[in-house]
Amino acid sequence: MFSLIPKKIDTRVISSLEKVFCAPELAAPAITGVQGARNERVAFQLALRCQENIRISLTLEAPSPLAKCFSLREVRQSSCDLPASPDDKFAISARPGRFPDPLVPLEDSPDGFLRLTWGNWHAVWISGTIPEGTPAGDYRLTIHINKCSLLPPHHQLFEPVAAAVPVTLTALPFSLPKQKLLNINWFHTDCIAKFYGVEMWSARHWSLLEKYFQNMIEHGNNVLYTPLWSIPLDTAIGHQRPTCQLLDITEQDGQYHFDFRRFRRWVALARSCGFEYFELTHFFSQWGATSTPKIIVNGQPRFGWHTSATGADYTAFLNALLPALLDTLRSLNLQRKCFFHVSDEPNGEQLAQYRRCKALLEKWVNDDEFPIIDALSHVEFYCQGVVQRPVPSTAALDNFTQFHLKQRWVYYCGNWTDDLPNRFLGLPSIRSRIMGVLLYLYRIEGFLHWGYNFWFSQFSLDQNLNPWLTTDAGRGFFGGDSFNVYPGPDGPIDTLHFETFTEGLQDLRALQLLEEKIGREKTVALIQKGVDYPITVHHYPHENRWLLDLRKRINQQLAKHA
Repeated sequence: MFSLIPKKIDTRVISSLEKVFCAPELAAPAITGVQGARNERVAFQLALRCQENIRISLTLEAPSPLAKCFSLREVRQSSCDLPASPDDKFAISARPGRFPDPLVPLEDSPDGFLRLTWGNWHAVWISGTIPEGTPAGDYRLTIHINKCSLLPPHHQLFEPVAAAVPVTLTALPFSLPKQKLLNINWFHTDCIAKFYGVEMWSARHWSLLEKYFQNMIEHGNNVLYTPLWSIPLDTAIGHQRPTCQLLDITEQDGQYHFDFRRFRRWVALARSCGFEYFELTHFFSQWGATSTPKIIVNGQPRFGWHTSATGADYTAFLNALLPALLDTLRSLNLQRKCFFHVSDEPNGEQLAQYRRCKALLEKWVNDDEFPIIDALSHVEFYCQGVVQRPVPSTAALDNFTQFHLKQRWVYYCGNWTDDLPNRFLGLPSIRSRIMGVLLYLYRIEGFLHWGYNFWFSQFSLDQNLNPWLTTDAGRGFFGGDSFNVYPGPDGPIDTLHFETFTEGLQDLRALQLLEEKIGREKTVALIQKGVDYPITVHHYPHENRWLLDLRKRINQQLAKHA
């Protein structure tokens, strides 16, 4: 029996840093507005609750030039068995449950509406980029909420506006500069083909790649992981990931021939989407560089786990490939814009093997022309001159700050158990966004993360996982670690943790702009104001209000110098 008596819809506008769980209680404080610079993507959330199970429609009214800039997406809940470490004292929850994460466009809902459940809070993510040229000032946004009842026989009855929620958007009198940070989230091309069930390098595959490339650019990624051959990452020894090779390689009578046409198409597509930088798949296996990647020659696997990394066969292959590869990179004007990798995450005991493997590359590859970077956290790799551009984890970052590195990088991932920033589903959103401030304080030039869209289980043992159902790589990583986007029907579906990290990148750009105006010393002092300890990756404020207030202070200073 349908009730025709309308019940009140509770609404609360809250910041993008809040996490709204499907529960009767919501502690998040209300806000009246948001602010942002020109060329900045601003976001807030509308939390809603009703004491009945109803469908509603939402529309956003905004004045020109903002009318077409904003999108409304439902913050859906994802199941997660491994949301955070139980040793993390700042975690929201380390127990299995449902956590707000995917941001699904309202029009993509099964019936085009938002469903509210009895007495529970739900949230809508509202975001948009303030266009260049927008006059500074306050703009009124209004979110209109309509109830929709479904009466038999299948007749939809729209009731009058149930609520009209006002929000003030303050457009600031300055523009954010272009991002300087080199930002990497490893792109897993094989996961796209596998999940969508399309042939590698088919027309449908290329079409999907373009949509995911565009999404990465929208979120501040500007370095693209490029599969010369099948990705030698997170693969159990002796096992294989799907064949995913841009190079067409043939060999006859000991002579190799390399066809780079597909590689050139990849670069052209990525550039058309906005990518400026590229990184090539690792030339040696992960965790020690003992073997080679899976490489197809004459249509058959020639190299792989069975091949010695420094053996005569692979050495001959590299001596044939590298001159041709470098000529191709130069013809594409990729000098100083293309990064090479040796092996991912070697430990101190593997330094000698790593050194031998790197020497095979350095015979041809000059670090000043094509930089070589690797994720590693053992400082002896740098101290012994083996690596000039180390990429240490946040846990080891302080061990590298005393050195004058050729380029300063950092990465995070893994099952950290202390105060380090990260993007796990069971952590507050500030743990993701704070990275922007920390990147500024540490003068970081490059950030790396391994999982833009890793939808397999850990070690790639199960390549048929559904990331909508399994968010923790088969309980291998904390939920949120292995991917930033869910696979939608025809492209990526964003996540709350990806959006808040992108907001951190905008904080970084604002801080760098402020340094140009008032100098680094005063900028650092502004960050430290009210904090009686040096802010580091291990120790920083965890209150949403602190970070939001900091950004307001940054904006106030920038407005004075606009």
